[in-house]
Amino acid sequence: MKDLDTLFRSVLAEPDLPPATSVFWVHHGTRLAGGGVTYLNQYVLVRVGRAFGACAFEQGALDPAVCAEASGAPLRDLLLHGPLPLRLAALDAYLGQAAPHAEDPRAEEVVLPRGTPEERALARDAAVAGLVPEPDGRKVGLIGVVNPLVAAIHERGGRCLPCDLNLRSTQWGDPVTPDMEEVLSEADAVVATGMTLGNGTFDRILERCRERDVPLVVYAQSGAAVARAFLGAGVSALSAEPFPFSQFSADPTSLYRYRAHGADRRTAGGGEG
Repeated sequence: MKDLDTLFRSVLAEPDLPPATSVFWVHHGTRLAGGGVTYLNQYVLVRVGRAFGACAFEQGALDPAVCAEASGAPLRDLLLHGPLPLRLAALDAYLGQAAPHAEDPRAEEVVLPRGTPEERALARDAAVAGLVPEPDGRKVGLIGVVNPLVAAIHERGGRCLPCDLNLRSTQWGDPVTPDMEEVLSEADAVVATGMTLGNGTFDRILERCRERDVPLVVYAQSGAAVARAFLGAGVSALSAEPFPFSQFSADPTSLYRYRAHGADRRTAGGGEG
C-alpha cells in the first residue's frame, strides 16, 4: 500500500459498501497520578456491522454535530466527503469489519490487566515499547507523546526524541519539539500514534521512514485497522487497539500486536490504554 489515498481508492472500488449504522463522538479527559498534564481527547466513531472505526481529532477539526447527519448514511459518502477524521473513522470501520483483529492470524493478542488507569497505562505502553526493535542505544522518535511510553522506551535503553504539537515537555522535563521533520531526520526508529492518520501527517512519516529505511512502529486507537494495511509496506510493527478503548474500562481488555515478518498468535499479560 503506497499511501492513505491509495487505500481510500481501493475501498471505494468495492461495489457493495454497507451503510454506516451509527456515527458518534466521545470527549474524554484524564490525568494520571503523578502527572502534570490532563489529556483531553476527542474521538469520532463509525459503526459498520460488528466493527467500530475510530479517529481522534484536534479541537475544531470536526463539528460533533456531523454525527447526526452521518448516522445511517452510505459508507461511500463518508469515505468521499467531510473532514479527514470522519473519513478515516469510516475507513477504519470498514477494514475492521472486513477483517477483525481478533481473527487475524498475524495478530498477537495482549490482554491488558484489570487495574487502575496508571497500572493499565504502564502495561499498555510497555507492550507498545516491546515492539521497538532493539531500542538499546537507539534514538527513538516518539511522535505523539505519552509519558508512560517515554518511560518505557528509556527503561529499555532507548533515547527518546519526543515530538508533539500540544506538549512542550515530558513529565520529567525533557523538551518536546513540535518539529516532526527534525525527529524524522535524526531518529534510528520511529514510534507514531494513530492520530497521525487523522491529522494528515501519516503519509509524510511513512515516506521518510521508507526513504531512510527506519523502522516505524504505530500505536493506534485511531485507525487501528487502517494502519494494519501498511504492515510490511513501511510499517514494521503495530499495536492495534480497537474501540472500546482500554481507558474506558478497569476490566481486562485486549490490544493486538503485529510485526511485519508475521508472528504466531499468543496471549500475554500486559498493556493498558
